[in-house]
Amino acid sequence: MSGSNNHHQQLNVLVSGGGTGGHIFPALSIANEVQRRFPDARILFVGAEGRMEMERVPAAGYNIIGLPVSGFDRKHLLRNIKVVARLLKSMRMAKKILKDFKPDIAIGVGGYASGPMLKAAQKQGIPTLLQEQNSYAGVTNKLLAAKADCICVAYEGMERFFPAEKIVLTGNPVRRNLLDCGATPEQARQAMGLDPAKKTVLIIGGSLGARTVNNAIISGLQHIGERAYDVQVIWQTGKLYDQQCREALEASGVKNVVQMPFISNMDMAYRAADLVVSRAGASSISELQLLGKASILVPSPNVSEDHQTKNALALVNRDAALMVKDIDAVSSLVDTMLTTVMDDTLIASLSANVLKMALRDAAEHIVDEVEKIVNR
Repeated sequence: MSGSNNHHQQLNVLVSGGGTGGHIFPALSIANEVQRRFPDARILFVGAEGRMEMERVPAAGYNIIGLPVSGFDRKHLLRNIKVVARLLKSMRMAKKILKDFKPDIAIGVGGYASGPMLKAAQKQGIPTLLQEQNSYAGVTNKLLAAKADCICVAYEGMERFFPAEKIVLTGNPVRRNLLDCGATPEQARQAMGLDPAKKTVLIIGGSLGARTVNNAIISGLQHIGERAYDVQVIWQTGKLYDQQCREALEASGVKNVVQMPFISNMDMAYRAADLVVSRAGASSISELQLLGKASILVPSPNVSEDHQTKNALALVNRDAALMVKDIDAVSSLVDTMLTTVMDDTLIASLSANVLKMALRDAAEHIVDEVEKIVNR
């Protein structure tokens, strides 16, 4: 490599991982920032066949190759013969991808595909950067950490999982448009078809884990209706539960709840809300922190290593959020939600405390680290 300028003319960056929106969003954010700084860079994504990234990444304008990799089946051990066969095939494919694409750096964001892909890169001496979104490190990133050049994290105290000298606290990249909303809360409520003057709760079930949250709201609809003068609710149910929730709402006759399967103008919804009820996925939490939103977190129990509970506790322990366990949601979520949104002092202190945890410009900081590595 003669001189770093020569190198920059053609920077080849490989980005690997996915599985959920929480992994894909940061990956795209990082790619966009690389592209902004190095307009000539070639960027290639590597994902897992059949997972969300195979649609989302091309939609954002990037090339992606899918590996036939899948997670281990802890319940049916015999099925893992297939898993191992797929893993071996993925490792062969990963080698070929490296030979063809010749990356200067490989970035892993967690999720199935980043395991075999980054392992192969490390074996060939290609520099690697890991991005860990959660407060509790995922298995893949823990396995890759020893040989990684840099590990970008969103929470303090990650030396429990990773070599301390490699950790950089950057935060998680967040959807740009959320931070650019110019509306006042009153304007946002109006845009959402709500009363501009009323206290507002936003309920987001998450794309996959919405069932418990929806059941809790259905069982508490009458209770929400009793206090119609005080509060109004935006209820995002997810597509799967749309019909069930709409019918329940109509049958209840409750008027102060607006239900929808999906919210496209999330920036307005956040701005309209005094209080947010949400799952505790890493990307949701980063959004709440950057927007300074008071929240009640309901960690999803069906995620690896129960990392959502750990994410939520990182906030609860700093008085920056309230938590209701999934198992208690049906009995107590609506009650907690109504008493919290009416308590101005509590809302103000949750909001101030969560804002203090925000780490801004995460994508920029991550790409700063990418630059340092490729310039070495």
